[in-house]
Amino acid sequence: MHMPTDHQPESPASLLERYSRQLLFQPIGEQGQLQLLQARVAIVGMGALGTVLANHMVRAGVGFVRLIDRDFVETSNLQRQMLYDESDAAGSEPKAIAAAKRLQQANSLVKLEPVVTDLNPSNAEALLSDVELILDGTDNFAVRFLINDVSLKHNIPWIYGGAVSSRGVSMTIIPGETPCLRCMFGQAPAQGTTETCDTAGVIGPIIHTVASHQATEAFKLLVGARGQLNRKMVHWDLWYNQHAAVDVSKARKSDCPACAQARYEYLEQDLEEDTIQTLCGRNSVQIQPVRSGSFQLAEWAEKWKPLGTVELNPFLLRFQPNDSITMILFPDGRLMVQGTDDPVMAKSLYSRYIGM
Repeated sequence: MHMPTDHQPESPASLLERYSRQLLFQPIGEQGQLQLLQARVAIVGMGALGTVLANHMVRAGVGFVRLIDRDFVETSNLQRQMLYDESDAAGSEPKAIAAAKRLQQANSLVKLEPVVTDLNPSNAEALLSDVELILDGTDNFAVRFLINDVSLKHNIPWIYGGAVSSRGVSMTIIPGETPCLRCMFGQAPAQGTTETCDTAGVIGPIIHTVASHQATEAFKLLVGARGQLNRKMVHWDLWYNQHAAVDVSKARKSDCPACAQARYEYLEQDLEEDTIQTLCGRNSVQIQPVRSGSFQLAEWAEKWKPLGTVELNPFLLRFQPNDSITMILFPDGRLMVQGTDDPVMAKSLYSRYIGM
């Protein structure tokens, strides 16, 4: 679901006033600000990291920002996802939509494109290949490896970031210059083998630390200050007062399947079957049908009313067939089943109530 927002022209004098403090910062200055105004950035994930990243990009005047997220706002997000409030959670507002509304109020000059979707091999190139920088706001390693493939294939830099508990990490990846994510980690870890915010918790300050580092690296790239980039993988643990910067300049692998051999295995995954993903720590399963369709949510609401409790907004349909299961249907046919972590049960519910 793409919903581009309008942006209004502003006089040169007004621009000077809006960005005056940034213009005074000599490494950016007038020339750098002009480059920011013309830049195009995509942010994958509008959760904790993504909201901070988007806030920085939009307020700094990056000309076009695409906000990509599959999820909706819940009360548990409000502790760290700084663009949302209780009304967003009460209305189950999609994160990309809620973020765009809030950000447009902060800077109406920026063109925002909120996209409510699950980034996957079938749409990743369309969503990421027409920008000059990709920012990682996701909490999913499979998605990061997908971003890595698009980055390498289309020669687009991206900035990796992650945070959990009080720990965080960030690394800037430039195709052909730095090691890529597969050089560093080989492959995505098996689901459930790494800590997440839902299993280990997270404090807000580490989110801002990591995302602010990512945003600063983004500004350097967008204004052409590559000589100032941090070429290390940076780690923090704010609670235990730890900070480390690991030199990865020699970590590029000559046999890396992605950056050395141009095998984009995450991008070229077989899509003959529906994608079924257990959402770690959330007792939920997401089903992305291989052939996405256009679902008229109001029509499905009418079909399901006799079968349970239905709540509808313009972006999603929430259906509770019983007290233990909640099903959330999106316009492209994507379904989130809450109340189980069993993919077989989730697929059975999808078939029973949608019949596909």
